[in-house]
Amino acid sequence: MKTKHLALALAAALACPTLVHAQQAEGARATATDDTPESDARRVETPDPQLPTVTVVGVRVIPLPRADAVRADAALAAGAAASSDTAQLLRGIPGLSLQAGGGVSSLPSIRGLADDRVRIVVDGMDLVSSCGNHMNPPLSYIDPTRASKLEVFAGITPVSLGGDSLGGTIRVESAEPVFAGAGEGHLVAGKLGAFHRSNGDARGMDVATTFAGEHLSLDYTGSIAEAGNYRAGGDFKPAGPAAAGRGWLDADEVGSTYYRSQNQSLRLALRHGQHLVQLRYGRQDIPRQGFANQRMDMLRNDSEQWALQYQGGFGWGGLEASAFHEHTRHGMQFGPDKLYWYAPTAAQDGQPGPVCMMGMACYAAGMPMETEGTTRGASLKADIRLSARDALRLGAEVQLYRLDDWWPASGRMMGPDAFVNINDGRRDRHAGYLEWEAEWNPRWLTQAGLRLERVDTDAGPVQSYNSKFSPADVVAFNAAQRQRQDDNLDATLLARYTPSPTLRLEFGLARKTRSPNLYERYAWSTGGMAMLMVNMAGDGNGYVGDLGLKPETARSLSVNADWHDAADSRWNLRVTPWITRVDDYIDAARCFTPVPPGQTMPMPTPCNADNLVRTQGFVYLRFANQSAQLHGVDLSARFPVVEGARLGRVHGEARLGYVQGRNRSTDDNLYNMMPLHADFALEQASGGWNGRIELELARAKQDVSATRNEVATAGYGLLHLRGSYQWRALRLEFGAENLFDRFYQLPLGGAYLGQGKTMSGTGVPWGLAMPGKGRNLYASVTLAF
Repeated sequence: MKTKHLALALAAALACPTLVHAQQAEGARATATDDTPESDARRVETPDPQLPTVTVVGVRVIPLPRADAVRADAALAAGAAASSDTAQLLRGIPGLSLQAGGGVSSLPSIRGLADDRVRIVVDGMDLVSSCGNHMNPPLSYIDPTRASKLEVFAGITPVSLGGDSLGGTIRVESAEPVFAGAGEGHLVAGKLGAFHRSNGDARGMDVATTFAGEHLSLDYTGSIAEAGNYRAGGDFKPAGPAAAGRGWLDADEVGSTYYRSQNQSLRLALRHGQHLVQLRYGRQDIPRQGFANQRMDMLRNDSEQWALQYQGGFGWGGLEASAFHEHTRHGMQFGPDKLYWYAPTAAQDGQPGPVCMMGMACYAAGMPMETEGTTRGASLKADIRLSARDALRLGAEVQLYRLDDWWPASGRMMGPDAFVNINDGRRDRHAGYLEWEAEWNPRWLTQAGLRLERVDTDAGPVQSYNSKFSPADVVAFNAAQRQRQDDNLDATLLARYTPSPTLRLEFGLARKTRSPNLYERYAWSTGGMAMLMVNMAGDGNGYVGDLGLKPETARSLSVNADWHDAADSRWNLRVTPWITRVDDYIDAARCFTPVPPGQTMPMPTPCNADNLVRTQGFVYLRFANQSAQLHGVDLSARFPVVEGARLGRVHGEARLGYVQGRNRSTDDNLYNMMPLHADFALEQASGGWNGRIELELARAKQDVSATRNEVATAGYGLLHLRGSYQWRALRLEFGAENLFDRFYQLPLGGAYLGQGKTMSGTGVPWGLAMPGKGRNLYASVTLAF
């Protein structure tokens, strides 16, 4: 049984289409793959009476592509106890950092490339963020308690896993369906879990149930999580009202960091021989989520997802097919920590005021912003064994995305019409790819792949609140040819050389492309308020799109050296230097709108001469194609410390990451580059006990973007303690993060905009970076049945 279970994990880690039909009770834990460092997926040696019988069917496959990191069950459970943000499960993976967002909406950054530059697939669905601030990224649509396997492919990603991305691919999957064994009748299983975290008074619970026979399985998962504002490790601002007419915030309270999230999923699975069909329905409801580095908060996010997946094994190989439909209704507004009434007297009493510019009564009851997005997709992939040496993988994908983004009128200040930001936006992708893998001899493995994509984008005519708000922008945008078609080519070449049982070398070359998203191309207004509402960077600046943007094209080179013991299980050292050059990189340039002599603008424009030279304060920017180069090195190590009956097994881990990004067109630093950072850990495992002490270090971030007036951050060191205990069907997780309650700022946190008059460009102070979380004690309990 153990051999079959390891074979299952190995097949998953290598991302091959070998079919796996797992008769797995909820709460069963998978071990790490033999090809994956134990620092990325911790082994669970304790016998589990619920460990299922696993049947692996299909054909032998070559072990390429291989995920840079694989985490499964036990390691993911530890991360889910400490955070309700699924992206936090990626912490500690070499080359990967997190850009701050809401409490359940961080953005992964792989080797300096983040957000849409990373492809994220959740249970086979290629999801798209439907928000001008990207408040609902793909990983926010799956609760961490539901994640059963997580894979990261950094940099040189095979074409079968990439597409429309530059940095890499992240795949998150929930647990495989459970079936009763032959002749065993029906199976009923499930789990109940609950957690509490001290900082922000976060709490929540989750449930999973399964009812299955030998061929049919039905399961349900549900979770709820909520928290208030978290506290920093010290005072970073004066205590007082968050804004006029709003509640009180203490000096160490980080405004707009609250959240409440509910997720549910129902799945029906049918198995017959070597064929498996799954039909899944998912629903998410986020009634509130504050964003401390954005000028708006998310006060609504309703999503429904339907997904149909098929896996089949044949004499010639394997076949996979899937289709999905996702619909999101998203709403933004000012939450309880941000000013709601906007009027001349609002600063005094928070109530409506009488008059404003141009003699109009202009108070506004907040600023409602509505978004509706629909994503449909389908894929077909075949894995064909040509010979004992060669394998062929070919496939096709389609993704159809629709977006409407409008801002209803609010008072006479923003009215009488609705502001149409994106009207009938369309972004359609059609792709086909081919990969050839060859095992030339026991030492050499190679893979070569080509991927062709066509990306079609378009948007309908727009309108403003009134004739005096961005009138020239409306006329110019509506008169322009808005349809765009990009033909993109991706290519990868990977090679693995194993000169000895203790050394493995990997080499990779890649050409990757990404077309602009709808906001980068079609956000049209140069009005100051409208520009501030379009911000995917969390830097507090305002942005406007550019219809002329070209796709980004990245060329990457990566080398990996992996030293390890003969069994590749006790110790290893991995070093990966890499370099990426991006043509037509979508960065930002200060916007400037000249006023013809003798004329005046109907309303003052923020794209003025002062905007071009300002070195402090928030600025206004236009998305622009430029040239960029990124390079760095990732290092990870694992080594035994003690192995004995008294202390059990004690091992050490170390990770170091360095990335440098430069805009070659302007000689400026790229925005949001993680400074030199390192993690060190000692972990002890004995019976059902697992204990861990971690030291997290980061150097001061001084290489900042002058174009964006990015704020530098100081270096820091944090100590974390974690522990878990497994006793039969009961599992306990507990820990203390930032044990000494140190104050620090998040290097990738952006600007602090968590309170105050955020609609105004100068209504919140510039120069305050997002504070990190102070001491946080957490505990969770999970009972399987």
